[in-house]
Amino acid sequence: MPHHPSLAESDSTEVIPATPDGSSTGAPPKRRRRRTRRIVLITLLVLALLGGGGAVAAGIYVHSLESGIERVEAFDEVPEESRPVKVAKDAKNILILGSDTRDPSSTGGSRSDTIILAHLPADRSSAQLVSIPRDTWVNVPKSKDGKHGGRDAKINAAYAWGGIPLMVQTVEKFTGVRIDHVALVDFAGFKEIVDALGGVQLTVEESFTSTHSLLPGGRREFKKGKQVMDGAQALDYARERYAFKDGDFARIRHQQQVIRAILDKAASGGTLANPAKLNSFIRASADAVSVDKTLSLLDMGTELRHLRSGNLTFLTSPTKGTGRVGDESVVFAKTDEVKTFYDAVRRDAVPEILSRAK
Repeated sequence: MPHHPSLAESDSTEVIPATPDGSSTGAPPKRRRRRTRRIVLITLLVLALLGGGGAVAAGIYVHSLESGIERVEAFDEVPEESRPVKVAKDAKNILILGSDTRDPSSTGGSRSDTIILAHLPADRSSAQLVSIPRDTWVNVPKSKDGKHGGRDAKINAAYAWGGIPLMVQTVEKFTGVRIDHVALVDFAGFKEIVDALGGVQLTVEESFTSTHSLLPGGRREFKKGKQVMDGAQALDYARERYAFKDGDFARIRHQQQVIRAILDKAASGGTLANPAKLNSFIRASADAVSVDKTLSLLDMGTELRHLRSGNLTFLTSPTKGTGRVGDESVVFAKTDEVKTFYDAVRRDAVPEILSRAK
């Protein structure tokens, strides 16, 4: 299985090593692999943003690119007896795991990570993307080697301890939702994606200073209001968390905002009518994808061909807020609401899921 860097947090109180002695595992990833985990959502939806003959032409193109997409083992080590029963047979649930391999605040092989459960209803007329805060305190099952897990920990510990399979097992245990597919994305790829589109329009809710910027001095000022951002600006905006009282929750909101802006720009006539821009966008997306062995981006794009950003709803897993367990800063799940919310996801009860967004 290809090596992927640990998703353990660098800015949390506890830094979870990729190996028991804290050393990095394996040889440094090749450049190709460093590029493979960017903005998988865009590739999953790129065909959905194209209509008519354009979808057919793009479908042929994506089919040619799909053969070179990196595949990962996601389910082979997940015990079937521990997995939830699939209730809504035609709905699909995709676990999107994100890392930021170029975040200047990341040290020692650690990665700041994003965990999104994307629910695609049976009729494929919409999609609900649920962000699970990386510091959510959950029970992590034992890893296959028996050396880790079997205890409560931050949810992102699962990846460091047992890779994708243990992450799948942990999310399934927490949510009760059976995962159909897994995709990996490096959110540093925002830069290339946004630049391929010629920038995106975002509304900054309040002025702030990013202290982990791509600029030489490491600082970038953001002014309140609507503005067009290039790739570097959008990446700084999406990764900043220290400037806000609600920290990672603000970062989650901004990531969701940038994803929606990318989809809106990709669906615009200016992108679809410009072959060079469309080509750059698809390549910047498709070349960046790492998915499980059974996920077909072409089939997914065909299924989602009528989807637009207006049909996407971004939510955050129900939480009670932050607190401490020992010397660790963690996010506590709101247990009763978690059970009710994810039961609606399991049953593909879209109105119930959407009621959480109001």
